[in-house]
Amino acid sequence: MRTSTAAPMARYAAARRVGDHLYLSGIVAVDAASGGVLQRYDALPSAAREALRTKGYDTGQLSVDVFESPIVVQSWVVLERIRQLVEDHGGDLANVCRLVQYFTDLRDYPAYNRVRDLFFAEPVVSTVVQVSGMLPGEGVRLEVEATVWLPPTR
Repeated sequence: MRTSTAAPMARYAAARRVGDHLYLSGIVAVDAASGGVLQRYDALPSAAREALRTKGYDTGQLSVDVFESPIVVQSWVVLERIRQLVEDHGGDLANVCRLVQYFTDLRDYPAYNRVRDLFFAEPVVSTVVQVSGMLPGEGVRLEVEATVWLPPTR
């Protein structure tokens, strides 16, 4: 799933390097082709689904997955896009020094936190904020922005 080349939804830069730091704009889980908010496990590649199963997600039980999948899928997509953008700029997730996470419902935080553990070996400095809504619509439950330290370019 190579999505970091998708254009932002508005007129802003997805990422900007300033000196040794890379600043990533808030990222949401939207399908670039359709503009739809991603909410179902079948939107993820098989490797992602296998990793999520290690955390008890993507159970195959409709009565469970229908409630968990929106935040779990959005968490995976957003964190994967952050990983891709950081790598596109010459770093890796170990270089991420700060995340700001915006939720429309803080009850989604525990699921996001478990998915985040799949991406970050060490804890990241973070801020968690509840907001009343996000673009592009009601289905967006999570937005994450990141600050990354990158080694100086030679």
